Amino acid sequence: MQRKFEDLFREYGALLSRVASSYEANDALQQELLQEIAVAVWQAMARFQGNSSVKTYILKVAHNRAVSHVASQVRLPATEEYMDEMSPASERMWSPEKAVEQDKALTRLLRVVRELPLPGRQVLTLSLEGLSYDEIADVCGLTTNHVGVLLKRAKAAINRSFEHDDA
Repeated sequence: MQRKFEDLFREYGALLSRVASSYEANDALQQELLQEIAVAVWQAMARFQGNSSVKTYILKVAHNRAVSHVASQVRLPATEEYMDEMSPASERMWSPEKAVEQDKALTRLLRVVRELPLPGRQVLTLSLEGLSYDEIADVCGLTTNHVGVLLKRAKAAINRSFEHDDA
């Protein structure tokens, strides 16, 4: 079991890290959430019955843990707002100006995604990870049609936010 978990984390660690970053803006809390997700996945793998793909199962566990994390953070008193200091998305930047521009765009996108209602955020992040509507429905416990509605609303909200910011 230990070796299998290490292999799973090696294969899906980056995916789980992206899930954590879509729920938490603060770097330290992202790392804390990622650790919570890793423990939850490790514990849940003993219950995996093969009814879905491993990736879908792990994402379901990760999103459930992230939702619990967000709920617990909401109950804590707010002391300070944090802005995530994002590193450049790629080392193949054309210039420092381009790197700053891309960094700002990514930070803005992550901020908008984090402001989405939780169901929309879940559906959008899973969609960005390449899951089908059926897989997203399985992970989130929704119907396939509801996934489509939530995804359409999330995309529209992001577009409205960007149009409003540009105006």
